[in-house]
Amino acid sequence: MIIELKSEDELDEYIICHKCHTLNREVPIADGSKALCSKCGMVLYHRDSRLLDHGLALSIAGLIFFILANSFPLVNIDILGTERFISIISMIASLVDSGYYLVGLFVTYLILIFPLMIFLLYFLIFSLMKAGKGEVLTKELLILLARIQPWHMSDIFLISILVAVVKLFGMAEIHFGISFWTLIAFVLIDIYMTRNIHLGELWVLRDHVYHPQKRSEPYVLS
Repeated sequence: MIIELKSEDELDEYIICHKCHTLNREVPIADGSKALCSKCGMVLYHRDSRLLDHGLALSIAGLIFFILANSFPLVNIDILGTERFISIISMIASLVDSGYYLVGLFVTYLILIFPLMIFLLYFLIFSLMKAGKGEVLTKELLILLARIQPWHMSDIFLISILVAVVKLFGMAEIHFGISFWTLIAFVLIDIYMTRNIHLGELWVLRDHVYHPQKRSEPYVLS
């Protein structure tokens, strides 16, 4: 089927399915419901009238857990009476002291700078949209978020810690610190936001916040 568009603005009324690439027209749906692709049944978008509040709350919680995860030791390793406290900062410092400058730089960006930037961007974007201000700024922040979002690896870092701890269980006594549990909480929030709040949702939400006359229903992409 060929769809003829009179102007580029009409493209905003259609959504391409991520699975089969079928072009579907957006239709208003009830709060809490989902719209499916007409061809393959893939979820195209869902409507969540509380997305703005939930996103802001999750971004604040993520920032708090991130700060705690980097403020205290992750684990305490006791080998034959010799204790060693390991934190994220101390691991990076050990890499630098050992001469692995490039690895230390990558680790700093992937598990410190980028995760912090991402949640700060989330916080700023949701805060600006909540206040109804910064239309141009939110656009620039969303573009920046799209560029750095694929580069943070907090979840992979957590998995690597778990693997290392499992290998040490038979050789040392291990005590988990507060940062270990807050790191888990941060990663869970990060995974939830990545899977449930896509960038497409934020662009649609931005359009609804700053141009409510264009849409009668605030629906979000999935």
